[in-house]
Amino acid sequence: MSDELRVIISGGGTGGHIFPAVSIANAIKALRPDAKILFVGAQGRMEMQRVPAAGYEIVGLPIRGFLRPLWRLGNFGVALDYLKSKWQAKKILKDFRPQVAVGVGGYASSAALGAANSLGIPTLLQEQNSYAGLANKTLSYKAAKICVAYEGMERFFPADKIMLTGNPVRQQLLDSPITREEALASFGLSTEKKTVLIVGGSLGARTLNESVLGHLALISEHQDVQFIWQTGKYYSQEISQRLGNDKPQNLVVTDFIADMAAAYRAADLVISRAGAGSISEFCLLGKAVILVPSPNVAEDHQTKNALALVNKQAALYVRDVEAAKLLLPLAIDTVNDAAKLQSLSEHILTMALPDAAEIIAKEVIAIAKS
Repeated sequence: MSDELRVIISGGGTGGHIFPAVSIANAIKALRPDAKILFVGAQGRMEMQRVPAAGYEIVGLPIRGFLRPLWRLGNFGVALDYLKSKWQAKKILKDFRPQVAVGVGGYASSAALGAANSLGIPTLLQEQNSYAGLANKTLSYKAAKICVAYEGMERFFPADKIMLTGNPVRQQLLDSPITREEALASFGLSTEKKTVLIVGGSLGARTLNESVLGHLALISEHQDVQFIWQTGKYYSQEISQRLGNDKPQNLVVTDFIADMAAAYRAADLVISRAGAGSISEFCLLGKAVILVPSPNVAEDHQTKNALALVNKQAALYVRDVEAAKLLLPLAIDTVNDAAKLQSLSEHILTMALPDAAEIIAKEVIAIAKS
């Protein structure tokens, strides 16, 4: 076999799939600068922009998710697109000649890694969530290795293939030299007050946004606490109109936070959805967090992610349907409870699995060599 290392990485659809995929690619390049890496994504999905922005080549497949319920007439076209995507994936693999294919979940990985299996190319799967996705469950029986972030994943995958590695995270969050004082100053906030960071992602921000809008008077009453609120670009104009002149002085409102390292460093408490990538970041950073799982995800996996932490006293949890009433009062009580913040931070740190990207990259290289 040639000494040249050629790797396919496939998956995407959400940042929760893309960030780990890019982190794994970066780790492979750090260990093997000569490695040739090609991404395979789904046409029209965010990986088609994010991956090239990270410096990697990507090709798109015409694959898309099945409509629910499964007997809907439109799923005939979805099935045809899957077959077309698998045929295209086989051609891509034959042309690129990888020694190993990596799947991180998402529509594209089912076609690309399915094609790799049919061509005898060894595969590695990376599962971010505590409840495995359909693509990875289907592909697991032919995988050489399955890298997971939670214990107990043998209920989804063959136990002898599982490797507990954690989730790769955005390295700049861990490497940032910014101090708490500098971070607070960048948001125009005081170093003398406790700070709550509210981040709802993009389309997943609506519940968190409504929770804030419904408690503006409560926020104003607690001037000893300050808030950073990322609304999401999609909701920015609507929220600006609804706030009008009623924005509390202790509330910083922004549609998007470019420097999340500064935002995390500034925060004493974070309110967030329960995506696997975000949870891994909170674990590594030791952040006290209140999780509000999104109900609009496959298999309700965000609730399962959240409960994996709650059961170890490593996070607090509010159901989406109760957030409008309970979330902000709980946040204010928690951020003012120093003992609770310390306990949450200490417990979530015990769940951190550092160096995930490098560990997975080494396994990818080992599979390629074998």
